[in-house]
Amino acid sequence: MVFEMLYSKIHRATVTDANLNYVGSITIDEELMNAAKLRVGQKVDIVNINNGERFSTYVIKGKAGNRDICLNGAAARKVQKDDKIIIIAYTSIDSKEIEQHKPLVVLLNNENNIELIDDKLIAEEYN
Repeated sequence: MVFEMLYSKIHRATVTDANLNYVGSITIDEELMNAAKLRVGQKVDIVNINNGERFSTYVIKGKAGNRDICLNGAAARKVQKDDKIIIIAYTSIDSKEIEQHKPLVVLLNNENNIELIDDKLIAEEYN
């Protein structure tokens, strides 16, 4: 049996821009992408902590070190600059692998600097 499980998340990212006139997606600083092991084009869910909106989009790479978190295209209507969001990625895992699976959490501060990278925060809830 295969389960859809949390792969990684960037928690409490601050939206730095919302660009309605772009093709679509979420721009994420390359360093933050690497910390959360996200890939260009990967599907992610976005949860807006400020207004409760929840939607899916895909990742594009932003310039490393800029700390950009920008929602583009139609997704720009679901956020405002300075909103707090959670960026969630999932993976499919065979039931035999679940016990060893450790989702990665990247916790950011208000300036989108990494405060914590941990693979134990959520994994402990599984066991």
